[in-house]
Amino acid sequence: MKLERFRDEHPGDPTVSGFIHHPTIPSDDALILAHGAGANCESPLLVALAGAFCSSGTTVLRCDLPFRQARPKGRPLGQCARRDRAGLKRAVDLMKDRVSKTIYLGGHAYGGYQASILVASEPSLVNGLMLLSYPLHPPQQPTQLRISHLAAVRTRALFVQASRDPFGTHQEVRSVLATIPTETRLVTVEDARHELLTESNSTKLPRLIVREFRDFFG
Repeated sequence: MKLERFRDEHPGDPTVSGFIHHPTIPSDDALILAHGAGANCESPLLVALAGAFCSSGTTVLRCDLPFRQARPKGRPLGQCARRDRAGLKRAVDLMKDRVSKTIYLGGHAYGGYQASILVASEPSLVNGLMLLSYPLHPPQQPTQLRISHLAAVRTRALFVQASRDPFGTHQEVRSVLATIPTETRLVTVEDARHELLTESNSTKLPRLIVREFRDFFG
């Protein structure tokens, strides 16, 4: 595996910045991974998943969203969301030009939420979605659901949700999958919370997600 520090700047567009994992024997697909609201592209989950997918032959870009490039710490403000989605779209376009025409878009928590909104508005943008710890609602506010756009998602979506996630357990996420008019799959991570990775599953979880991904998307 070769790790490339990547940065692409273009006037008027969000900068795409992060790391590309190049497999030794590449397949014909690529995966873009975005981080959660309190993290960056160096989060343990993204690093572990990028390594696992790269080992299976997938080229992976894990990138910092525009809000994180603007501020090294802190959560995104409301006005950041549109530019973060523009950053994800530009990352997709760059990977299509550089690597492959078969592109998957994934994200943890906030990153996945913004990816799903983007794909709801542009159904043909990518070949599939991988949503890790989808933030279904704020903690302890189960009625404030973030699902209004899901009825417009036409892209196949793999959800990976922890059994004890305060932003939405796997049971809660399962209850809304019927609102999505495309094929979905839910992978449950037992005895985990929003971060998904634990000391006990740090080795097996990335391999499980890769296996479920390959089986679902074929």
